[in-house]
Amino acid sequence: MKFHTVIIGGGLAGLVSGISLQKAGKSTAIISNGQNALHFFSGSFETLEEVPQRMVDLLEEAGIRTHYQPGVRLMPLGTFRPAALSLEDISLFPTPRFGKKVLIVTFRGYHDFFSSFLAEGLEKQGMTCRIHPLDLPQLEWLEQSPSEMRSVQIARTMDRIWEVVVQEVRILLKDEDTVVLPQVFGLQDTSVPGRIRQGIPAQVVFAGTLPPSVPGIRTQMLLKRRYELLGGTYLMGDEATTAHVHDGVVHSIVTKNLDSHFLEADHFILASGGFFSKGLKSNPFRIHEPVFGLDVEQAPDRNDWYHPEFMSDQPYLSYGVKTDAGLHPLQAGAPMKNLYAVGSILGGTRPEMGSAAGLAIRSALTAVDQILNQPNA
Repeated sequence: MKFHTVIIGGGLAGLVSGISLQKAGKSTAIISNGQNALHFFSGSFETLEEVPQRMVDLLEEAGIRTHYQPGVRLMPLGTFRPAALSLEDISLFPTPRFGKKVLIVTFRGYHDFFSSFLAEGLEKQGMTCRIHPLDLPQLEWLEQSPSEMRSVQIARTMDRIWEVVVQEVRILLKDEDTVVLPQVFGLQDTSVPGRIRQGIPAQVVFAGTLPPSVPGIRTQMLLKRRYELLGGTYLMGDEATTAHVHDGVVHSIVTKNLDSHFLEADHFILASGGFFSKGLKSNPFRIHEPVFGLDVEQAPDRNDWYHPEFMSDQPYLSYGVKTDAGLHPLQAGAPMKNLYAVGSILGGTRPEMGSAAGLAIRSALTAVDQILNQPNA
């Protein structure tokens, strides 16, 4: 099978690349093994202080509504982090104090929402908190198994019973000016968070939970749908295994599912992610990129890969493939001529592009521009 560009990785960087190229009239295929950082997405596009208008347009065309307000967002444990461009249902605040009295609502039997830690963090900012678990009969079938009482399973039910939640919260409200709810609404129906806000006579803030992230899965679903509507080929549940390379030029990719059928292309984009999505792998001696055998920026001593304090910044998270100025990754010190590395597989090797979602978007758009600006594009 021959395409203009083959993209390895179906997360944010891969989908942004694919959608942008499809909009430009180029045929693309995305190889996705199903695991990517969008499953951990907080709902805010970190390190995007200056937002490319074409990215906002790309999200809007996919049905993803956003808002831009430099400030801070609430984290799952009651701390705050700087944020600017975010999904519409993610609240942004000028300061880490958004109310005086806060009602934190959770669901009985749901252990992936840390309401007590959340309350402790908010109280450090001067807010008075009250926690109340709702006992909803509609969730009883999920409680039969702890593995079912997870964010995504709850979200599939919540989009059907959000009005019940609103009624219960209205009864619970005393003199609180703010209600905090777990981020388990709007998986299938993106209008649900807004309807909840309209139905509750107090400020409503949705707080993150343990992964998988409901806003992240929703974002991936909408981007994937948009990509396929534009004519892109999305190979779900597949994995790139080897590449055919000659004189620094990639000619084709072999995948696990296609077996003897090669994916040929003029250009290739490596958006396979970091350690979580297996874009990078390690053994006791080295960290390596498994498809092309690319050069990886890393400390030579394994003891320097990590910090003994678990909550400290871990050095290995900044490791990534080495690239030239045009995002061509290096193999034995030489750039791959028609291969581009984007997203978290870069680690911290390109600090000027930011981190997390900001890195994914900036690097993806940079690679797309490089491809489209070539004479034979």
